[in-house]
Amino acid sequence: MQSMQDVVYNWLTIYLVAESRPKDQAAKDTAALFRTMLTEDHAVKDLHVEKKEDMYLVICETNDETRSFRFPLELIECIRNQMDDEPEKFPNYVADERPSS
Repeated sequence: MQSMQDVVYNWLTIYLVAESRPKDQAAKDTAALFRTMLTEDHAVKDLHVEKKEDMYLVICETNDETRSFRFPLELIECIRNQMDDEPEKFPNYVADERPSS
């Protein structure tokens, strides 16, 4: 099992990609996978994300505690920025537009 911090990091990174690419079903599915891992493996009941000047703050509520994690903006936004800068390398396959084999 991955640490809670690792899963929060992975969830936040792909969640932001999914938010910026609403037709990207793969990003939505991957964000949902990490959210399920937080719920099932780490008993997270609620997540709250705040974007600060130089970091993201994620607060996780579980059955018996509140945990917070801080991640530098550039670390979390790296993948999304790369996708924005080089869209030709990251095609957005919508379910009915997938290339045939």
